[in-house]
Amino acid sequence: MRMEKRLLLKMCVMGIWVMMGMVKSDGSVGDIVTQEFFNGIIDEADDSCAGKKFYSRDAFLSALNSYDQFGNLDTLDDSKREIAAAFAHFTHETGHFCYIEEIDGASRDYCDETNTEYPCNPNKGYYGRGPIQISWNFNYGPAGKNIGFDGLNAPETVANDPVVAFKTGLWYWMENVRPVVSQGFGATIRAINGQLECDGANPTTVQARVNYYKQYCSQLGVDPGDNLTC
Repeated sequence: MRMEKRLLLKMCVMGIWVMMGMVKSDGSVGDIVTQEFFNGIIDEADDSCAGKKFYSRDAFLSALNSYDQFGNLDTLDDSKREIAAAFAHFTHETGHFCYIEEIDGASRDYCDETNTEYPCNPNKGYYGRGPIQISWNFNYGPAGKNIGFDGLNAPETVANDPVVAFKTGLWYWMENVRPVVSQGFGATIRAINGQLECDGANPTTVQARVNYYKQYCSQLGVDPGDNLTC
Protein backbone atom coordinates (compact mmCIF):
# COMPACT_ATOMS: atom_id res chain seq x y z
CA MET A 1 0.00 0.00 0.00
CA ARG A 2 1.37 3.39 -0.95
CA MET A 3 2.28 5.84 1.82
CA GLU A 4 -0.55 8.24 0.93
CA LYS A 5 -3.15 5.47 1.10
CA ARG A 6 -1.84 4.21 4.44
CA LEU A 7 -1.98 7.74 5.84
CA LEU A 8 -5.49 8.24 4.51
CA LEU A 9 -6.63 4.95 6.05
CA LYS A 10 -5.12 5.89 9.40
CA MET A 11 -6.86 9.26 9.32
CA CYS A 12 -10.18 7.61 8.51
CA VAL A 13 -9.82 5.15 11.39
CA MET A 14 -8.98 7.97 13.79
CA GLY A 15 -11.98 9.89 12.50
CA ILE A 16 -14.22 6.96 13.39
CA TRP A 17 -12.74 6.87 16.90
CA VAL A 18 -13.38 10.60 17.29
CA MET A 19 -17.01 10.17 16.23
CA MET A 20 -17.37 7.42 18.83
CA GLY A 21 -15.79 9.57 21.57
CA MET A 22 -13.04 7.00 22.00
CA VAL A 23 -9.94 8.61 20.49
CA LYS A 24 -7.01 6.33 21.23
CA SER A 25 -4.42 9.09 21.38
CA ASP A 26 -6.11 11.50 23.78
CA GLY A 27 -9.66 10.41 24.41
CA SER A 28 -9.58 7.44 26.77
CA VAL A 29 -10.40 8.19 30.39
CA GLY A 30 -6.87 7.23 31.40
CA ASP A 31 -5.44 9.70 28.89
CA ILE A 32 -7.71 12.46 30.16
CA VAL A 33 -7.31 11.77 33.89
CA THR A 34 -3.54 12.03 33.79
CA GLN A 35 -1.32 11.73 36.84
CA GLU A 36 -0.79 15.48 36.56
CA PHE A 37 -4.55 16.11 36.60
CA PHE A 38 -5.06 13.82 39.60
CA ASN A 39 -2.10 15.28 41.49
CA GLY A 40 -3.43 18.76 40.83
CA ILE A 41 -6.41 17.83 42.99
CA ILE A 42 -4.93 15.69 45.75
CA ASP A 43 -1.88 17.91 46.21
CA GLU A 44 -4.27 20.58 47.52
CA ALA A 45 -4.99 18.34 50.52
CA ASP A 46 -2.89 18.72 53.64
CA ASP A 47 -0.22 16.08 54.17
CA SER A 48 -1.97 15.05 57.38
CA CYS A 49 -5.10 13.99 55.47
CA ALA A 50 -5.88 10.29 55.65
CA GLY A 51 -7.12 10.35 52.08
CA LYS A 52 -3.76 11.45 50.75
CA LYS A 53 -2.36 7.96 51.31
CA PHE A 54 -5.62 6.26 50.31
CA TYR A 55 -6.88 7.71 47.05
CA SER A 56 -4.76 7.33 43.93
CA ARG A 57 -5.06 7.53 40.17
CA ASP A 58 -4.16 3.84 39.97
CA ALA A 59 -7.07 2.94 42.27
CA PHE A 60 -9.40 5.04 40.14
CA LEU A 61 -8.25 3.37 36.93
CA SER A 62 -8.60 -0.08 38.51
CA ALA A 63 -12.17 0.74 39.53
CA LEU A 64 -12.82 2.07 36.05
CA ASN A 65 -12.33 -1.42 34.62
CA SER A 66 -15.70 -2.35 36.13
CA TYR A 67 -17.46 0.77 34.80
CA ASP A 68 -15.94 1.26 31.37
CA GLN A 69 -18.92 3.27 30.11
CA PHE A 70 -17.96 6.13 32.42
CA GLY A 71 -16.41 8.97 30.44
CA ASN A 72 -17.42 7.29 27.19
CA LEU A 73 -20.17 9.42 25.70
CA ASP A 74 -21.06 10.25 22.11
CA THR A 75 -18.41 12.91 21.66
CA LEU A 76 -15.02 13.60 23.16
CA ASP A 77 -16.25 16.93 24.57
CA ASP A 78 -19.22 15.27 26.28
CA SER A 79 -16.89 12.64 27.72
CA LYS A 80 -14.55 15.31 29.07
CA ARG A 81 -17.48 17.18 30.61
CA GLU A 82 -18.63 14.03 32.40
CA ILE A 83 -15.14 13.41 33.75
CA ALA A 84 -14.82 17.04 34.87
CA ALA A 85 -18.21 16.85 36.57
CA ALA A 86 -17.41 13.65 38.44
CA PHE A 87 -14.08 14.94 39.69
CA ALA A 88 -15.67 18.25 40.68
CA HIS A 89 -18.02 16.32 42.95
CA PHE A 90 -15.23 14.03 44.19
CA THR A 91 -13.20 17.11 45.07
CA HIS A 92 -16.05 18.80 46.88
CA GLU A 93 -17.19 15.70 48.77
CA THR A 94 -13.70 14.76 50.00
CA GLY A 95 -11.96 18.11 50.31
CA HIS A 96 -9.51 17.42 47.48
CA PHE A 97 -9.32 13.73 48.45
CA CYS A 98 -8.53 14.58 52.07
CA TYR A 99 -11.39 12.70 53.69
CA ILE A 100 -12.18 9.02 53.36
CA GLU A 101 -15.15 9.16 55.71
CA GLU A 102 -17.73 11.81 56.49
CA ILE A 103 -16.72 14.12 59.34
CA ASP A 104 -18.61 12.99 62.46
CA GLY A 105 -20.49 10.56 60.24
CA ALA A 106 -20.55 7.84 62.87
CA SER A 107 -22.75 10.05 65.06
CA ARG A 108 -25.43 10.36 62.37
CA ASP A 109 -28.25 8.01 61.52
CA TYR A 110 -28.36 6.96 57.89
CA CYS A 111 -30.68 4.01 58.32
CA ASP A 112 -33.94 4.08 56.41
CA GLU A 113 -35.93 1.52 58.37
CA THR A 114 -38.74 1.61 55.83
CA ASN A 115 -36.46 0.04 53.25
CA THR A 116 -37.01 -3.66 53.80
CA GLU A 117 -35.06 -4.76 50.73
CA TYR A 118 -31.83 -3.53 52.29
CA PRO A 119 -32.37 -3.79 56.07
CA CYS A 120 -29.89 -2.07 58.34
CA ASN A 121 -27.46 -3.89 60.57
CA PRO A 122 -27.93 -2.06 63.91
CA ASN A 123 -24.22 -2.39 64.61
CA LYS A 124 -23.14 -0.68 61.42
CA GLY A 125 -23.12 2.92 60.21
CA TYR A 126 -24.08 3.90 56.69
CA TYR A 127 -22.55 7.36 56.72
CA GLY A 128 -20.56 8.91 53.90
CA ARG A 129 -17.49 7.08 52.65
CA GLY A 130 -15.39 7.20 49.51
CA PRO A 131 -15.03 9.82 46.77
CA ILE A 132 -18.74 10.48 46.44
CA GLN A 133 -19.45 9.87 50.14
CA ILE A 134 -21.97 7.10 49.55
CA SER A 135 -24.57 7.09 52.35
CA TRP A 136 -27.69 5.23 53.52
CA ASN A 137 -28.46 1.53 53.65
CA PHE A 138 -30.44 1.72 50.41
CA ASN A 139 -27.23 2.75 48.64
CA TYR A 140 -24.74 0.55 50.47
CA GLY A 141 -26.85 -2.55 49.86
CA PRO A 142 -27.13 -2.42 46.07
CA ALA A 143 -23.63 -0.96 45.69
CA GLY A 144 -22.17 -3.90 47.56
CA LYS A 145 -24.20 -6.35 45.53
CA ASN A 146 -23.00 -4.80 42.29
CA ILE A 147 -19.37 -4.43 43.31
CA GLY A 148 -18.97 -7.63 45.28
CA PHE A 149 -18.82 -6.78 48.99
CA ASP A 150 -21.33 -6.94 51.84
CA GLY A 151 -22.49 -3.35 51.88
CA LEU A 152 -24.95 -3.85 54.73
CA ASN A 153 -22.78 -5.87 57.09
CA ALA A 154 -19.38 -4.49 56.12
CA PRO A 155 -19.87 -0.90 54.91
CA GLU A 156 -16.43 -0.07 56.31
CA THR A 157 -14.96 -1.93 53.33
CA VAL A 158 -15.43 1.30 51.37
CA ALA A 159 -13.06 3.09 53.74
CA ASN A 160 -10.52 0.26 53.78
CA ASP A 161 -10.11 -0.48 50.08
CA PRO A 162 -9.41 2.44 47.72
CA VAL A 163 -10.48 0.50 44.62
CA VAL A 164 -13.81 -0.38 46.24
CA ALA A 165 -14.14 3.26 47.31
CA PHE A 166 -13.79 4.46 43.73
CA LYS A 167 -16.12 1.70 42.55
CA THR A 168 -18.85 3.00 44.87
CA GLY A 169 -18.36 6.46 43.40
CA LEU A 170 -18.60 5.16 39.85
CA TRP A 171 -21.52 2.87 40.71
CA TYR A 172 -23.47 5.76 42.18
CA TRP A 173 -22.58 7.94 39.24
CA MET A 174 -23.71 5.46 36.61
CA GLU A 175 -26.91 4.62 38.48
CA ASN A 176 -28.03 8.07 39.56
CA VAL A 177 -26.07 10.77 37.76
CA ARG A 178 -25.31 9.51 34.27
CA PRO A 179 -29.02 9.64 33.27
CA VAL A 180 -29.04 13.43 33.77
CA VAL A 181 -25.53 14.37 32.63
CA SER A 182 -26.83 15.70 29.31
CA GLN A 183 -29.00 18.22 31.20
CA GLY A 184 -25.98 20.15 32.45
CA PHE A 185 -23.83 20.23 35.57
CA GLY A 186 -26.66 21.63 37.68
CA ALA A 187 -28.61 18.42 37.15
CA THR A 188 -25.69 16.40 38.51
CA ILE A 189 -25.72 18.48 41.70
CA ARG A 190 -29.42 17.77 42.09
CA ALA A 191 -28.83 14.04 41.57
CA ILE A 192 -26.16 13.93 44.27
CA ASN A 193 -27.36 16.32 46.96
CA GLY A 194 -30.27 18.27 45.55
CA GLN A 195 -32.49 18.26 48.60
CA LEU A 196 -29.83 19.90 50.76
CA GLU A 197 -28.34 22.26 48.19
CA CYS A 198 -30.64 23.08 45.25
CA ASP A 199 -33.50 25.57 44.92
CA GLY A 200 -31.76 28.07 47.18
CA ALA A 201 -31.10 25.63 50.02
CA ASN A 202 -27.32 26.17 49.95
CA PRO A 203 -26.17 28.41 47.08
CA THR A 204 -22.64 28.70 48.47
CA THR A 205 -22.10 24.96 48.24
CA VAL A 206 -23.63 24.83 44.78
CA GLN A 207 -21.27 27.54 43.61
CA ALA A 208 -18.29 25.71 45.09
CA ARG A 209 -19.15 22.64 43.04
CA VAL A 210 -19.64 24.76 39.93
CA ASN A 211 -16.26 26.43 40.43
CA TYR A 212 -14.49 23.07 40.57
CA TYR A 213 -16.34 21.93 37.48
CA LYS A 214 -15.42 25.02 35.48
CA GLN A 215 -11.82 24.73 36.63
CA TYR A 216 -11.56 21.12 35.48
CA CYS A 217 -13.31 21.83 32.20
CA SER A 218 -10.72 24.52 31.57
CA GLN A 219 -7.91 22.11 32.34
CA LEU A 220 -9.38 19.52 29.99
CA GLY A 221 -9.93 22.07 27.24
CA VAL A 222 -13.71 21.80 27.00
CA ASP A 223 -16.56 24.30 27.33
CA PRO A 224 -18.56 23.66 30.53
CA GLY A 225 -21.88 24.02 28.72
CA ASP A 226 -25.12 25.49 30.04
CA ASN A 227 -27.35 24.93 33.09
CA LEU A 228 -24.54 24.86 35.62
CA THR A 229 -26.54 25.53 38.78
CA CYS A 230 -29.63 24.12 40.42
